Amino acid sequence: MNNGICILPIHGIGEVQPGDNLADMLVDALRRHDMAFESGDVLVVTQKVISKAEGRLVNLETVEPSHMARMAALQGRKDAAYYEVVLRESRRIVRMDRGVLITETHHGFVCANAGVDESNVPGEHCVTLLPIDPDASAMRLRLALRDRCRVDVAVIISDTFGRPWREGQVNVAIGVAGLAPLVDYVGQQDSYGYTMHASVIAVADELASAAELVMGKVSRVPAAVVRGYSVIPSDNGARVLIRAPERDLFR
Repeated sequence: MNNGICILPIHGIGEVQPGDNLADMLVDALRRHDMAFESGDVLVVTQKVISKAEGRLVNLETVEPSHMARMAALQGRKDAAYYEVVLRESRRIVRMDRGVLITETHHGFVCANAGVDESNVPGEHCVTLLPIDPDASAMRLRLALRDRCRVDVAVIISDTFGRPWREGQVNVAIGVAGLAPLVDYVGQQDSYGYTMHASVIAVADELASAAELVMGKVSRVPAAVVRGYSVIPSDNGARVLIRAPERDLFR
């Protein structure tokens, strides 16, 4: 029986720099507020701090734009160097309209501007890129927390994505370690005896979105602990959340 969950923001992490030990920063921030990780917790941490710690930063002043990037800049609100970075981070362009690029990243994510982001980054000309392998990043953080705290914590790396059917953006899981990203109800019966045929719930995305409610976009709270969720252990990463192109009506 689900007795409810609580979501705890982790305040006071501070500015993350390339090479920082993020596990230590998270544990120390919790300790300053008389808190600690517990086994069964789910840590949700934003892509931004993972990318900063891993040095996934680009100074746009060092980028030489291609002809295509310059053409995109003529239609959009960003400069050509920004679009060049987007193109380099993309496997292919899914759609391009009025300077907005919907691309498929090298990971297989379909998102705006390949996840290249200017927000919450120090320096006028600096952008962050998505982690090279978000699942591996999540696993490294999970193992580091296990070594430091001797507790078993699942980790979700979240990022903000738009949705084809609806207005507004939500946080979704781009990296997962230690929990099943999907819960499959296919074949189970509901309370009226109906056998479910298509109910596969993206719980990692739900947890990422729920955590964002206490993190916000401008509050400098890049991580939160979800406590009380019944974790289903799994070695599957967030890649299982990516829909195959042949089943994707929007590609």
